[in-house]
Amino acid sequence: MFASLHTAQLTLGRVQKGGTLARLLKTARLALVARRQRLQLARLDAAALADIGLTPAQARAEADRPVWDVPSTWLR
Repeated sequence: MFASLHTAQLTLGRVQKGGTLARLLKTARLALVARRQRLQLARLDAAALADIGLTPAQARAEADRPVWDVPSTWLR
């Protein structure tokens, strides 16, 4: 058990120093934001969608995108 705990601590230390953990957390946060926005978009009626310039088909296509598929501008 000690060896695996020690290995896990070393690995976590490397991840934190390299910024990989920070990038992973940022990506996870962005995925959750995208999911929440897409769920809200899916709940809009046709009149509200028309107000923002979308058809129901466009809104459905956006809402059906995978959670990890975030706009590239968010990743900068």
